[in-house]
Amino acid sequence: MLPTTSAVLPGGARVRVCRLGPSQGEPLVLLHGYPDTLQIWGRLAPLLAIGRPVIACDWPGMGASDAWPGGTTPTHQAERLRQLLDHWGVPRASVLGMDMGAQPALAFAALHPGRVGRLVVMNSLVLWDEETSWEIRVLRHFGWNRWLLARAPRLVFARALRTSLPRGEVLPAAVRDDLWSCFRDPAVRTFIARLCAGYQGTLPALPALYRAITRPTLILWGDRDRHFPPAHATRLHALIPGSRLQIIAGGEHWMAWHLAEVLAQEITAFLDAPCAS
Repeated sequence: MLPTTSAVLPGGARVRVCRLGPSQGEPLVLLHGYPDTLQIWGRLAPLLAIGRPVIACDWPGMGASDAWPGGTTPTHQAERLRQLLDHWGVPRASVLGMDMGAQPALAFAALHPGRVGRLVVMNSLVLWDEETSWEIRVLRHFGWNRWLLARAPRLVFARALRTSLPRGEVLPAAVRDDLWSCFRDPAVRTFIARLCAGYQGTLPALPALYRAITRPTLILWGDRDRHFPPAHATRLHALIPGSRLQIIAGGEHWMAWHLAEVLAQEITAFLDAPCAS
């Protein structure tokens, strides 16, 4: 399990945070999706923290972090990221986002390029009109989403576990329990329902932001992601000028867990590479 602390922001909201690696240098910030918490980075974060600061947090309103007032679109989430960086005294960071953490990472890079060193995105619903799994299609319908999250959280959670890792591989009990203990909280699920609605309503507008990204960008995608096929990655790569695309063989949705060593090599090489002129 990743070691965590609870930081209290000026308004009184608590945010659960994990910090690894050296205290100096430009940090890498890790942004999770749902039903994840920061513990989904438990294998990858320590490998990335060799030689650089790494910060992982539970999104406000998710995991063990308090909800903040305001909207729930990717641009609202990007603004929350900006506020967290300000609170931590971080003028610039590289950002890695997956699942519902990827869209805010992309939006943040487009809207605040001076605050971003490099950008990495993985396995996410980045294009509104691209194919997804049937589970995602159901959850994109607000009525079904709200009903399932309110009435059948165990079903939603169990399905995520079964479809995000290779067959026969499971999360350690402590990590699974952390994810479930947070997801079972009705307040968390209510926020996630709002988050899904906010994302769904603004997905068609996001490609305009993708085209505005000027920071070095690495797109990592699992070739076996059952929720978001690599076609998402291919189209995203075409939208972001100068981006690099790497399809990860055998990568499932939670490849940050089951292929941590492979991803750490790819991400570290990208972050350490000299900037193109």
